[in-house]
Amino acid sequence: MLVARNGRSDSLTLEGRVLAPAQGIDEALRITVADGVISALEAGAAGSLTIAPAFVDPHVHLRTPGREDEETIRSGTEAAAAGGYCAILAMPNTEPVVDTTSVLGALVERAREEAVVPTGFMAAISKGQLGDELTEMSALAQAGAAAFTDDGRPVVSAGLMRRALQYSAITDLRLALHCEEPSLSFGGHAHEGVVSAELGIGPYPSSAESVMVERDLALAGSERRSIHLMHLSARESVASLEHALASGVAATGEVTPHHLVLTDEAVRSLDPNTKMNPPLRSADDCEALRDALRRGAISCVATDHAPHARHEKDVPFEEAPFGVTGLETAFAALHTHLVAPGVLTIETLLERMSAGPARAFDLVEPRIEVGARANLVALDLDAEWTVTEAGFRSLSANSWLLGQTLRGRVVKTVADGRVVFDT
Repeated sequence: MLVARNGRSDSLTLEGRVLAPAQGIDEALRITVADGVISALEAGAAGSLTIAPAFVDPHVHLRTPGREDEETIRSGTEAAAAGGYCAILAMPNTEPVVDTTSVLGALVERAREEAVVPTGFMAAISKGQLGDELTEMSALAQAGAAAFTDDGRPVVSAGLMRRALQYSAITDLRLALHCEEPSLSFGGHAHEGVVSAELGIGPYPSSAESVMVERDLALAGSERRSIHLMHLSARESVASLEHALASGVAATGEVTPHHLVLTDEAVRSLDPNTKMNPPLRSADDCEALRDALRRGAISCVATDHAPHARHEKDVPFEEAPFGVTGLETAFAALHTHLVAPGVLTIETLLERMSAGPARAFDLVEPRIEVGARANLVALDLDAEWTVTEAGFRSLSANSWLLGQTLRGRVVKTVADGRVVFDT
């Protein structure tokens, strides 16, 4: 279930190069929206804008309840609107954890008052995300949970994971999994490799992710249930996913902009904004992720938008928390670093930021067709802009892109028939 604050539907006209890769559309069109619904598609002028189905982010931390100093539903969804998103899914590792119908219900009601773009809330797999006892998954599903995850923590017990998969058959909601073996990642702050060794930083090996990916795929296959693998970072994880897909396992995977663009060489700066979980990995891992995204084995780009207060990140690298923001910069970062140099096509990027994530979670796919609710993003692919703290709508500015000049910018976002962002 996705919810947003009530508002009147808008009527507008957009004209430019319309690019909807999942529908095979690439032509100059004029799009007419009447009362929030696409009412006409007519031949138009190409102009300077590229118009595409708006984006869907299946992995966002809104920090509400409990850390509204870092993000609120309002500020986080305003950031999403500025990034071109028409729908987001929020993680449950809040204070308190979203593990009861009362906490979930309060969030849903708050989103009806504050959310600028339609927002869904995942509920926890285990109570308190402690990995000991399953939540009341059926009741949470009936209360509107969008999916289940213990993101921020792995489900360490294989037995509990198996039971969660079995219960997911009752709810018919997907499990989104943070794959980490904590006995391998314990004390790790950066990818185990030359950089962490030279800097004397606690190593976090790629096997800490890949062995859990392998386990969860095996369990999903044996239970014949679908799973979603979050923030993949390692070549071995990609290989396991591709093998499982070839074997008929129903699985999807996501990758973040920072794992697609950066390697652990960025950690040499000791900038805490290059510290995330899983960590930035080797160039070989990065290339494997890009290739998997290109071929569709990884079908989703997700930001893992993780706001942190300034004082939390303004500490030595190893003392800083994991996580970076990403909603407002995802498209521009990937367009600049991957599309412009020819590493990835614009068509692939747009599909993996929109249709791919929507399909992974059985959400309504943003489409450009007469009769569809308008979920559109207008992009100026030639616009150049510099990422600054002052430019963020998010309450936090822990971005790995601060000071960078990017090429490609969102100029308008229409979400569920309403203009939610306009430059």
